[in-house]
Amino acid sequence: MLGKPVIVGTRLTVEFILENLAAGESIEQLLAAHPTLTRNGVQAALAYAAEMLGSETVIPVEIASA
Repeated sequence: MLGKPVIVGTRLTVEFILENLAAGESIEQLLAAHPTLTRNGVQAALAYAAEMLGSETVIPVEIASA
């Protein structure tokens, strides 16, 4: 999957899970549409995303005005 993190036992990326949840799809809808996906897999995707955002370093950039 081009190096993107995937849910174990599926070909579903963390990005795919997050995009679908953000678009309003419920966990139940995701599970019904993707039989290899489990509730634990969805929770793992959310935990992974939270960990990645929590460890992100923000470096402010000063923008010169024109």
